[in-house]
Amino acid sequence: MHAPQDPSDPAVKASAQSGDSTAQSGSQSGSKSGSPGKGGEGLTYESAGVSIDAGNEAVRRIKALVNTTRRPEQIDDIGGFAGMMSLPGGLADPVLVSCTDGVGTKLLVAIAMDRHDTVGIDLVAMSVNDLLVTGAQPLFLLDYIACGKLSPDFVEAIIRGVVDGCRQSGCALLGGETAELPGLYADGHYDLAAFAVGVVDRARILGPARVRAGDLALGLRSSGLHSNGFSLARKALLDPAHAGLGLHERLPNDPAARSVGEALLTPTRIYEYAFAPLRRLVEAPIRGAAHITGGGLLENPQRALGATLAVELDLSQVPLPPTMAAIAAQGVSPREILRTFNAGIGMVLYVAPEHEALVQATLRRVGEEVIPLGRVVPRASDSEPQVRVRGGAWLGGEVFASEV
Repeated sequence: MHAPQDPSDPAVKASAQSGDSTAQSGSQSGSKSGSPGKGGEGLTYESAGVSIDAGNEAVRRIKALVNTTRRPEQIDDIGGFAGMMSLPGGLADPVLVSCTDGVGTKLLVAIAMDRHDTVGIDLVAMSVNDLLVTGAQPLFLLDYIACGKLSPDFVEAIIRGVVDGCRQSGCALLGGETAELPGLYADGHYDLAAFAVGVVDRARILGPARVRAGDLALGLRSSGLHSNGFSLARKALLDPAHAGLGLHERLPNDPAARSVGEALLTPTRIYEYAFAPLRRLVEAPIRGAAHITGGGLLENPQRALGATLAVELDLSQVPLPPTMAAIAAQGVSPREILRTFNAGIGMVLYVAPEHEALVQATLRRVGEEVIPLGRVVPRASDSEPQVRVRGGAWLGGEVFASEV
């Protein structure tokens, strides 16, 4: 989404030398841009495309929003150079967990729809969901917004989504940065990134070291595409050479009667509501989990398995969501769907068989439908695939395997 630049263009060289930035500090506080000229001043930061006044107004607006995400471990208020947080009590051997992600070209749909209040949820979800599969509870998030032209309304809309995502995750929005970068981003275009930190007791870490052959694979449904595969989705649905749909047209065969744009902008599910009650169980029934993110259902389940294990998944109970079905209708093969999108499953849990009923009952109490998907099995050799997927009418009776 960066505007194409010619490095030989003098304007590009000047922009690169200026270091334009309107910044929130590490605790969502100030800005580093200069003020507009007054009383006949010469060249100013504002005339170069960066407004300190707009940056300060944006920070003023978001302070109250950010404060609603505060956790008891948080030490300072926003306004300093960095955010500080102590570790929660009750952990015998705390291990910090960190990850980072963005929203990707889903932002181009938000820009085209001029709707920016939900992509912040996606931003939080893509990092927090990665944290959850380690067994960690989310602690805090840092956000980064880069844009060509900053307006307080625009920043406030994005931060409302980020705050919503942080509330769903139980984490604090501890700090962030907003950079106004004229010449690097076209007006109206922007990019987002986030950095999440969580904590887990070493004895409760989930993953390959704990998953065993015979464990069950249980699925939690996705809300749609989440934030992966949007370059293919936009090509298949919006390009005149393919479906050629408009963002305000109805998505074909969608029971919810959503427009294409509404369906594409459906926020990524944040699964903390499901993991939180499971973490509190003394039985520790979850041995591992896989967030079905980039790489889809063929390339993520094995990330929680040891090299000697594989998983067999049956999608008979998982109809292909309408957005993905519309993409598939444009000649995208089932294999390409499986290795690009989540195919309707946003999270896979690996559960000890004796604890299946406990997990089902626990998640039912928070309104989650758990879908039995299959079982972990021994892997015959290193050359054998670690994921096999079958079932589901849209797969045409074929079995699809991961490349590793």
